[in-house]
Amino acid sequence: MKSFSVSIRFHAVAVILILVFSVAGCGNDTRHAVDGPAPYPEALPTATVRLVEGTRMQELPGTVRPADRATLAPKIMGVITEFPVELGQHVKRGERLAQIAAGEISARAEQARIAHTQATRDLHRETELLERGAATPESVRNLEDRVRMTRAALSEAETMYSYTRILAPFDAVVSRKTAHEGDLASPGQPLLELERAGNLRVEADVPDGLARNLRHGDKIRVLLDGETTVEATLAEISTSADARTRTVPVKLDLPADAPARSGMFARIFVPAETIRRMEIPADAVTSFGQIERVFVVDGERARMRIVRTGARHNGRVDILAGLNEGERIVARPPADLQNNQPVTLVGQ
Repeated sequence: MKSFSVSIRFHAVAVILILVFSVAGCGNDTRHAVDGPAPYPEALPTATVRLVEGTRMQELPGTVRPADRATLAPKIMGVITEFPVELGQHVKRGERLAQIAAGEISARAEQARIAHTQATRDLHRETELLERGAATPESVRNLEDRVRMTRAALSEAETMYSYTRILAPFDAVVSRKTAHEGDLASPGQPLLELERAGNLRVEADVPDGLARNLRHGDKIRVLLDGETTVEATLAEISTSADARTRTVPVKLDLPADAPARSGMFARIFVPAETIRRMEIPADAVTSFGQIERVFVVDGERARMRIVRTGARHNGRVDILAGLNEGERIVARPPADLQNNQPVTLVGQ
């Protein structure tokens, strides 16, 4: 009932305004009151009210992230004795980023190295004695087993010792540093974060209902920092939705030349639903104060019609009320065109 009453009021206002404009156009001239305005002297171009289908886009927040990033944490406990990297510093793959002191691990590695060297030397001596008949095959086999055991112990000790050095897993930039030289490092406690230069992405959570329409490789419009619009490519989309938020994580690859940086706020626009709307050339709409109007071609006359407009795009404007599909209107009404004035149309 509310929408019906609003429609009645809209059309009532339109009729009143048309009557006011008609009276104003007639003035005090008795001949015009009888015959109406004189024919407009020039031929006027026309356009047709079109009904078109489009897609409503849903705007969603997102964050720019590097495609490759890593959080580095130690596997052992110890004091950080060296931590030479700084924020924003470029590092190479395999470069040492931090050194952790662990005396017991160093001592264990040295013990394993000595034990393996001694076992190897004993095996070599026992093998020579066996060749001269001064030893038994059993003693040689025992020493061979001992060498294998010490080699395994040495490998384990060296692996543990390698954990005292934090190395860069790839060429990257230091984006975060959460510890300093002299701090006590603990297993699993992050020390720093790395980001691979370039290859930025936008990460966002898309409602499950909208994510069903997305496919890998889709082109998605992205607004960066509220200023620059770029076209990103859908690179990853989760196969499951978050049970709490009912959203699906997606990742969009940004173009290489996109003016973006890690952590930047972004907005993505995903297809929401198909909508039908009427549109006309934007130049066909003229204003009279706060009133928007068009001139509809009715037979050989131009009749003014009050309209309510919506969004404008590419030289056209959406019509929310006041016109019907297929109606013919004056495309570029001149300022002195009057309601109910006879007109000649271009092409006639």
